[in-house]
Amino acid sequence: MILIPIACLMIGALIALVLRFHADGSAAQYFAVACLAGLDTVLGGIRSAHENKFQNDVFLTGFFTNTIIAFIIAWLGDQIGINLYVVVALVFGMRIFNNLSIIRRYVLQNYIDLVSRHKRKRQEAEAQKESSQTGALSAAEGVE
Repeated sequence: MILIPIACLMIGALIALVLRFHADGSAAQYFAVACLAGLDTVLGGIRSAHENKFQNDVFLTGFFTNTIIAFIIAWLGDQIGINLYVVVALVFGMRIFNNLSIIRRYVLQNYIDLVSRHKRKRQEAEAQKESSQTGALSAAEGVE
């Protein structure tokens, strides 16, 4: 499930590289805000996958809804003469960093759990090896 948001991010990056689209002026603001909205949704999808709550339909509707709403807010700001794209960029920036920090915590916790499991298995194997050696010595002493 975690591969869907990552695949969508990669596909979007490849499309951007292939098309080499150049936007000027206010169109660049709209695309920047739409990209931030999309990135926020992708990171939210990765976060929900780590929380075992990922759903395809929620991800896809959230992706398109966030992107369209961000675009509309930026457009509305241009129509009334206020730079609302800055507000949208700020909000999505905060959400992106929040999602990244939560994803980082999940990844770090998974790594710590993995290391402790390996350490515990190694200790159990050593304890089992010692007990089998002790048992072999006891049996050898009993035979004498």
